[in-house]
Amino acid sequence: MKKSIFILFLTVFTISGFSQKYESNWESINSRPIPEWFTDAKFGIFIHWGVYSVPAWAPADADIGVYAKYAEWYWWRINEDSDAGKLFRAYHNKMYGEDSQYQDFAADFKAEHWNPEQWADVFKKSGAKYVVLTSKHHEGFTLWPSEQSWNWNSVDIGPHRDLCGDLSKAVKDAGLRMGFYYSLYEWYNPLYKNNLEKYVDDHMIPQMKDLITRYEPDVLWTDGEWDHPSKDWKSTEFLAWLYNESPVKESVCVNDRWGSETRGKLGGYFTTEYDMIHDSKGIGEIDHPWEECRGIGTSFGYNQMETLDNYMSSDALIDMLVEKVAAGGSLLLDIGPTADGRIPVIQQQRLLDIGAWLGINGEAIYKTRKWEGAAANKQDNVFFTKMGNDLYVLCTEFPEKPIVISGIKKKPTIKMLGVSGNVKVKKRGKKITISIPDISPKNNPSEFAWVFKIENAF
Repeated sequence: MKKSIFILFLTVFTISGFSQKYESNWESINSRPIPEWFTDAKFGIFIHWGVYSVPAWAPADADIGVYAKYAEWYWWRINEDSDAGKLFRAYHNKMYGEDSQYQDFAADFKAEHWNPEQWADVFKKSGAKYVVLTSKHHEGFTLWPSEQSWNWNSVDIGPHRDLCGDLSKAVKDAGLRMGFYYSLYEWYNPLYKNNLEKYVDDHMIPQMKDLITRYEPDVLWTDGEWDHPSKDWKSTEFLAWLYNESPVKESVCVNDRWGSETRGKLGGYFTTEYDMIHDSKGIGEIDHPWEECRGIGTSFGYNQMETLDNYMSSDALIDMLVEKVAAGGSLLLDIGPTADGRIPVIQQQRLLDIGAWLGINGEAIYKTRKWEGAAANKQDNVFFTKMGNDLYVLCTEFPEKPIVISGIKKKPTIKMLGVSGNVKVKKRGKKITISIPDISPKNNPSEFAWVFKIENAF
């Protein structure tokens, strides 16, 4: 009898005392490894879509700084006393009248042409491995039926659809991982402005938990953290729940935007934005997972004022993917759909070009890691990734002369991805010289970047 009581006590004590692996402090939260699927994925699609997609306007060519060209900040800008704000307000008054309110746009955010399966098909063909949708931007409008956002969500007004749920199903059915962006703060929410603690306890945390339990995403990408330190947002308390109790505790990944002091320091993977590094110097030089996010143009949300000159070419986007992955990072490339639910054709074209390139050269991107010997082999337009004993040499311009690489112990076999047969190589000591194959237009595997695979290089 005493033995049984002891065993029962030990069992209860173990469950209550040791089952919580992660505690609500940064030392414990930071000890959780970032799931390997994320460090293998390398390429994801960001989606900024909301009420701001109705006016869809920002001065794309004005000299007002990067942030002021974000169309998704429309509501804030029309109320801002700044050079950018004056441009936004002048446009708003001209187009909609001085008495018009931003909230009026919600009824015109209808998504009437939206086909989530078509979106998912484009994302899959792009070669992306994960998708991150703005579930709620700083305007507070949610793309799911959130109880905390009554009559300011996509089911109560506008599309009258659960956009988060419908896209999540389509993306998962396509074999990709689904994630959500979530803004911690809301510009004009009275509760946020007047009682932060009640906002966090009764609005923000319940919303995030609802998002996680409803849709079981593999990414929670927070933002809008800069107004307060992480203790005021109760970030570690939420993350302890996410890692210990949530239905995605094993697979979910988070970023580093959890408080005014956290970017590049605390949380999950580190994030840069339009190559702006927040509170972390040389992010590509540190041994920590990181991700660059940016739009194809100058804005995350759709901006009808962007021209072809504002859009990165397919060549430039592929070069950027190569550079980020070679530096140990990932790329989260944003699209801005229209209010009626269409991905602009030029954005689709860019994504499909990336997908075609990855169809040939993807093994030099997915599941690869940064090569520690890259610094000693710095060359213009030449980048390196590695997987196991294989080394990949990624050339963003077709090489006009042989490529010399040091630090190779064996005489390896070298192939050019997409081309049959081996490439000639000479070895002297630990240095190899790769001969450049004579490729005709007919058998050129790519019009953008070219990859040599060095098998058994180490």
